[in-house]
Amino acid sequence: MNGKKILFVSSELVPYLPENEVSQMSYEAPRMVNGNGGQIRIFMPKYGNINERRHQLHEVIRLSGMNLVINDMDMPLIIKVASIPKERIQVYFIDNEEYFKRKATFTDPKGALFPDNDERAIFFAKGVVETVKKLNWTPDIIHVHGWMASLLPLYLKKFYADEPLFSESKIVTSVYKKSFEGSLNKDLSKKIAFDGIGQEDLAVLETPDYNNLLKVAANHSDAIILAAEDLSDDLTNHIANLKKPVLPYVPLQGFEEAYANFYNTEVLK
Repeated sequence: MNGKKILFVSSELVPYLPENEVSQMSYEAPRMVNGNGGQIRIFMPKYGNINERRHQLHEVIRLSGMNLVINDMDMPLIIKVASIPKERIQVYFIDNEEYFKRKATFTDPKGALFPDNDERAIFFAKGVVETVKKLNWTPDIIHVHGWMASLLPLYLKKFYADEPLFSESKIVTSVYKKSFEGSLNKDLSKKIAFDGIGQEDLAVLETPDYNNLLKVAANHSDAIILAAEDLSDDLTNHIANLKKPVLPYVPLQGFEEAYANFYNTEVLK
């Protein structure tokens, strides 16, 4: 991985959120690349339940200030950064008061999905791309973790298809076990279509449930990592039929060599 640039985009990341499959691997994979001489950037949403004082987040004025258009609404983009202690790894946080100020990640106190999770996912995808453009940092690999980040491959391959910064970038999506029941807002596909993305790419999102979000991510990725053992047959069959490079599930204890080999031999070939 020496000298390679890898952009990690994740729904969740320790130590900022509780430990689970997504948040832990979203930390361990960048740490592995960083330790093997690669260059990394990590992006995640700045949920309101992340303690800014404890984790020493601060706004980056030069990166903040633009508006992103979400379903015909101008939504201000705020960028904050923090460093993971001991690792010398910097994390960029995508923030917006309307979408991320509430003191929770994905659900309300009763466990119901937030009704605007669809727009939050669109905002996150666009916010990552626009910020990386401002950084003028060209990633060799863009590695996506978690369903909140699942629209990024679609936006990169369609909405930002003519953006030269990403013309050579390869997209990898890690697919984790189902993490929510039900669906996002049924108008998700219409809101994405507002950005000029064609219906042929959005048909699967007519029912925007967990599996279909990950199918869209896989459809627009160059390679896929099965990051859990208990994936649904529906999802694993869909991924198999895509005929793309797939790394089968590898436990956390032995992932480093497997991921590095997959990056080098299957993704960057």
